[in-house]
Amino acid sequence: MTELPHTRTRAVHWLATAAALAAVLGGTALLQPATATPAPATGTSGQAPDPVRARYPLDCGPSRAGIDVLDKAAADFDGDGTAETVAVVRCQARGGTPPSAVFVLSGTAQSGRPRIAATLVKHRERMSVRDLAVRGTTISATLLGYSSADVPRCCPDKRRTVKWEWRQGKFALRPGPVAGGGVSV
Repeated sequence: MTELPHTRTRAVHWLATAAALAAVLGGTALLQPATATPAPATGTSGQAPDPVRARYPLDCGPSRAGIDVLDKAAADFDGDGTAETVAVVRCQARGGTPPSAVFVLSGTAQSGRPRIAATLVKHRERMSVRDLAVRGTTISATLLGYSSADVPRCCPDKRRTVKWEWRQGKFALRPGPVAGGGVSV
């Protein structure tokens, strides 16, 4: 059976479709109500601490590898008008997946080096942290871990979503449902 000329897909068809889609997406990104004004990300007057400037209590081994800041978010958890920074960090590695840690930092750019105000996930717990998010005074993340030493470090087989809520001057852990047997937290 012979195909009709107008039913064959050619590169020009794909390019035209991609250009049209880009135009629509670009146009919707630019459209806002006339009264729209940008809102501050944290609702605070001070600048959040820079997680790159902090000193973390991580044992990165004899090579004294540096520390990578994998993710960060900021909010004013304690209501003092100054934002704190939540940072997911780990030792630098040339291969493999070193465990992560999660710290809450306080201090501002004007006060010098940020200090660790809270440790939410310790490096020695041997977990990877993904999907960090802050909404209001609640921090959420997905923790990935291993059921045994026999599980390759590339392929965590345990997963749990957790939330830390700021209550009465400290962070309270609220674990989510266990997926794949869960991660002990």
